[in-house]
Amino acid sequence: MRASAFLYPWDVVGDPEAPGRLAGLGVEQVTLASAYHSTRALTPRHPGHRIVTAEHAAVLYPPDATRWKGRELSPYAQSWVPGEDPYAEAADALAGAGLQVHSWVVLAHNSRLGAEHPDTSVVNAYGDRYPWAPCIAQPAVHAYLVDLAAEAAVRPGASGTELESCGWYGFGHLHAHDKTAGVGLGDAAQYLMSLCFCPDCRAGYASVGLDPDGLGAAVRRALEPVWAGQGSAESGWSGVGALLGEDLADATLRWRTQVARGLQEAAVAAVRAAAPGPDFQVLLHADPAPYRTGANVGTDPAHILSTADGVVLPCTGPDPAREAVLGPYGGLSGVLAANFNVVSGMGGSPGTLARDAAHAASLGAGELRLYHAGLASGPDLSAVTDALSALRGG
Repeated sequence: MRASAFLYPWDVVGDPEAPGRLAGLGVEQVTLASAYHSTRALTPRHPGHRIVTAEHAAVLYPPDATRWKGRELSPYAQSWVPGEDPYAEAADALAGAGLQVHSWVVLAHNSRLGAEHPDTSVVNAYGDRYPWAPCIAQPAVHAYLVDLAAEAAVRPGASGTELESCGWYGFGHLHAHDKTAGVGLGDAAQYLMSLCFCPDCRAGYASVGLDPDGLGAAVRRALEPVWAGQGSAESGWSGVGALLGEDLADATLRWRTQVARGLQEAAVAAVRAAAPGPDFQVLLHADPAPYRTGANVGTDPAHILSTADGVVLPCTGPDPAREAVLGPYGGLSGVLAANFNVVSGMGGSPGTLARDAAHAASLGAGELRLYHAGLASGPDLSAVTDALSALRGG
């Protein structure tokens, strides 16, 4: 199986040993961040630093001033990696070690955008804004994300791209000093907490026959038992219907699916128009359940594989979880890349990677993605090397 490891430019810039170390893992490719959200990241092997604090969402290359001139929404520049173009510097170094490079582009996840332009954010049924979650139904947000996808994806040296958060973001968010676990929310309740009620979404609900005020009241009523400690375990789309009612739930999903598909189709088309040739590969981080929000956006498998060249799917966990994610893509044509967390301290299982990857392959996965070569410990990377060798019969 072809394998690619995720990486940040700051894992490479200033560390001349990094490209050889990555190639030594046995991967053929690196998926290198070109547009990313805020984070605090450990760099356990870098000779010059141990912690990088990316203070806000930013692009890791110089944005095209002509493209963004006069626009209210535009990408933010970064200041935490030295050099004019950290992405290009890292990509060149990795290519010098014989590695192919894909750009890694995070789209609808940007807390600074929400802080500086609060009207762009998702608004829940209680009127609370989610500054980390741009509302993709808003025309200005849609246009910004499509242009960002094209610019951040097609960087010099990249042979393809992997678009993360190319759809709805919502309640779920790894936030600094998070204090949201007091009431456990199943994914059904999280869906209801992710429904947006900004003016564009209210108009959208009306377009599918819903009264936005009535829908908001219904969502709040549906969540009352959850706040009281009942119904929080409801999961799956049937759980959403149990909380909200099937007719209301289906109508919200019709609107949200229409919006998400519009963004995905436009973003992929823009990337392909900007790409250097027809072989430039476009993959989306995805989940086969259309109602899911977050980094791995909910999609219809047949639709997304008719739009993009393939998908990157979350495959960490037990066999049934992998089967649930990969199964819906069975018999469809396109790249299926199984994404495994290989950082033990972040819930990954590098020690079972060979076995888990073989299981994913039996379900149709043809490629591997390994999260994350810059964050993993030395023992984790040794386990990855052994697993990739075993998968190739070494």
